[in-house]
Amino acid sequence: MSAISRSLSVFGLGYVGSVTAACLAHRGNRIIGVDIDAAKVETLDSGASPVLEKGINELVKESRNAGRLHGTTDAVRAVCESELSIVCVGTPSEMNGRIDVSHLQRACQEIGEGIARKQKYHVIVFRSTVIPGTTESVLIPALEGASKKKCGVDFGVCYNPEFMREGSAVADFFEPAVTILGASNPEQVKLLRELYQWVPGKIFETTIPTAEAAKYVSNAYHALKVTFANEVGTFCKKVGVDTESVFQIFTADARLNTSAAYLLPGFAFGGSCLPKDIRALTYRAKEIDLRLPLMEAILPSNKEHIERAAEAVLRCGKKKVGVLGLSFKSGTDDLRESPLIQLVKRLLGEGCEIQIWDQNVSLGKLVGSNRRYIEEFIPHIGSLLVQDWKSVVTSSEVLVIGTREADSGSLASYLNKDQVVIDLVNLDKSRRLAGERHYEGICW
Repeated sequence: MSAISRSLSVFGLGYVGSVTAACLAHRGNRIIGVDIDAAKVETLDSGASPVLEKGINELVKESRNAGRLHGTTDAVRAVCESELSIVCVGTPSEMNGRIDVSHLQRACQEIGEGIARKQKYHVIVFRSTVIPGTTESVLIPALEGASKKKCGVDFGVCYNPEFMREGSAVADFFEPAVTILGASNPEQVKLLRELYQWVPGKIFETTIPTAEAAKYVSNAYHALKVTFANEVGTFCKKVGVDTESVFQIFTADARLNTSAAYLLPGFAFGGSCLPKDIRALTYRAKEIDLRLPLMEAILPSNKEHIERAAEAVLRCGKKKVGVLGLSFKSGTDDLRESPLIQLVKRLLGEGCEIQIWDQNVSLGKLVGSNRRYIEEFIPHIGSLLVQDWKSVVTSSEVLVIGTREADSGSLASYLNKDQVVIDLVNLDKSRRLAGERHYEGICW
């Protein structure tokens, strides 16, 4: 538990906001979760998490029963009843790649209205990913305009980027590799520093633009690592080199090649962070007449990797395709920019008959931007979802494995030697479905 219990409001009950609220409540703080979506608020108040994430339901239930966590759609009241507001609302991509900060501006308007009614000093902490300079040039003026008060005098603003991975977000929150506290001066970051006094790992106190940039640099590098591993894996396969041996050697060098994270050839990256952040960086570069050829090449390379998977299926000359997995990452229900959805859409356009199984995905339970993405990108995908993985396996001519949650031992007993297995997730050698049937890895 926290040494000092604080009253906090968390704006946005998506993946980042829900995990942040649940974890800080577990530390002993009193949390008000704020969202415009009444369904998310009702879910939180019922003692369940609005998002699917390992370990979060237990934290929500525990803190809700202890009276430390509840939700509301009343943003102004949430600000008035808290010392510090943590903003975790989404910053999705516009068509041209620029980030959409309208949700953030709306949150600033509501928070500003709350600050206007307060006599006490209030601190606002932004966790939403924004281009460097956004907090100082857009968000702080919005807060000042709505509150008619002055930043640094009547309220403080900090930037605290998150580095949580979906599927392990709770663990990442409690044991971050680094914690970044961005502020204009040490006084504004004082309350946030106290809130994170328990955090292990290195803490950096820096300027707001530096904190904003650190998040983008981190995500850009993660995307680069995925792309690099996939391109090298594809090259090695083409020239007849053992991909796994190459990367075993490469990742052994922790001094120069850093960590092995993301450097395992597999399928394309997706989700709500990496694609959006790469687009935003390259868009901003174009605005200032700066060419970033490597950054500009990441998303086309990632898209080409999805096309390789489609070509591998189509080369088989078979129409009945079973797909195991749909979310962008195993163990989550997040479908936003999932490469598997893009693959399915491509195969449907080629006349393939598709059946899909993902134990974590239920379209009826999707909310917010996750649901909107499906409705806009491929609204009829619900008709392709099957609850029984066995029927997907037995009725397919080509089986695409897109999740590590597939039990290869069980799958093997339902496959026949005429079926083609295409592995997109790089199953361990002991789990691969080779033997008499045709097995193909996408880049190994």
